[in-house]
Amino acid sequence: MAKVCQITGKKAQVGNNVSHSKRRTKRKFEVNLHTKKYYWVEQDMWIVLRVSAHAMRTINKIGLNAALKKAEAAGNIDFKDIKILSL
Repeated sequence: MAKVCQITGKKAQVGNNVSHSKRRTKRKFEVNLHTKKYYWVEQDMWIVLRVSAHAMRTINKIGLNAALKKAEAAGNIDFKDIKILSL
């Protein structure tokens, strides 16, 4: 599975390591991803998402349902890709 946030669509960026002598070598800036379990009240189920720290703040601010709708409209998530927990 690729290192991509399911809510914001953030993925790794490419940049340079710069040494003291200013030599540049390529490197990757990875996304701060976490696998997090959320309770989706509207569907009455637990789901697991791979979200960045920024997406966690977005979910806390606007709510899980609104964040999922916004992510689907942006094309970052497909509802068949959401892992559903049966507890």
